[in-house]
Amino acid sequence: MKRALILLALLSVGVSLYSQSKPRARDLGIPFNGTPGAWNAITDVAGVEVGHKTLIEGSGKLVVGKGPVRTGVTAIFPRGKNSTERVFAAWYTLNGNGEMTGTTWLEESGCLGSPILITNTHSVGTVRDAVIQWYVDKMPKGDYSGDLSLPVVAETWDGFLNDINGFHVKKEHAYEAMNSATSGAVAEGNVGGGTGMVVHEFKGGIGTSSRKLENGYTVGALVQANYGSRSQLTIAGVPVGKEITDLKPEKGKLGDDQGSIIVVVATDAPLLPHQLKRLARRIPMGIGVMGGRGGNSSGDIFITFSTANADAGKTKGVATVQMIPNEQINPFFTAVAEAVEEAIVNAMVAAQTMEGINGNKVYALPHDRLKEVLKKYNRLK
Repeated sequence: MKRALILLALLSVGVSLYSQSKPRARDLGIPFNGTPGAWNAITDVAGVEVGHKTLIEGSGKLVVGKGPVRTGVTAIFPRGKNSTERVFAAWYTLNGNGEMTGTTWLEESGCLGSPILITNTHSVGTVRDAVIQWYVDKMPKGDYSGDLSLPVVAETWDGFLNDINGFHVKKEHAYEAMNSATSGAVAEGNVGGGTGMVVHEFKGGIGTSSRKLENGYTVGALVQANYGSRSQLTIAGVPVGKEITDLKPEKGKLGDDQGSIIVVVATDAPLLPHQLKRLARRIPMGIGVMGGRGGNSSGDIFITFSTANADAGKTKGVATVQMIPNEQINPFFTAVAEAVEEAIVNAMVAAQTMEGINGNKVYALPHDRLKEVLKKYNRLK
């Protein structure tokens, strides 16, 4: 039994090291504007923790309820999994063919009182219920109305690779994603909610990046990228999608610009909800430079939050809060666009070729050919 536990621990460490040792966009020499934080991740915003649960099982012909399974759950905690403090927050949608629960109260209150979880389209309800139960278990005498009773859970569709109608994501998987949330390096690519996702007709998934501003504040972004057509793919200003026209998804059929993207942006700057809404509206600019156009069947839904202002969740007396003047907000707009752009590229660089239901296959963005294309346009760093 002891040997088995040791072996399991070593395996877990190995998986963690493997996920962190994958090359990232900057490792390939792709040039980006701005200065990243230590991890170049949303976790560079102090207190933010991220966890994944990845489900990969079976192969071959689709048998609904049995697989193949290519899906998962990703959890983001603004102030860590042991905190229930509210933060100021806002949300915005570019195109609404998607779901993010809890946004009605978030819009009304200007606060976020739950973690943010991301999964596949048909598992939103299961994950939402799991978040509530997770807090009931932790706080049996707590009052969940308005915050923990209305958690934020978002989705993108992974039915090209995953048995999405098999409802393979269960309560315990959401629990594992939340319980595993940590600070530091964030696994990217075919992990968590991003396991079965496709971006610009290459393999997509989870990606993250951050920016350190000259004023000392940090902006971090995490994406679950599952959107876009190949012809519009642009990386570092280069029309990569027009240069790499093969390696398109095999067997199954994907519509043009079909899919979605969920983006979570965090900052430690003291921004109020209306200012965070302004940041959320700049997220599409990072997607746009990549070639995303918010197509008709795309759910492009975004959430932003600030870990500053400890009194954001105060329930009695007078709350004291600070804010950055609007006249000083422009660097944050730039940081959001830059971090989102790089997070999407990181998702593509980390993702690996995957075969799913009925032999449907999505190829990874080939690093060698990408570098050749960037070199051709004098954009390789």
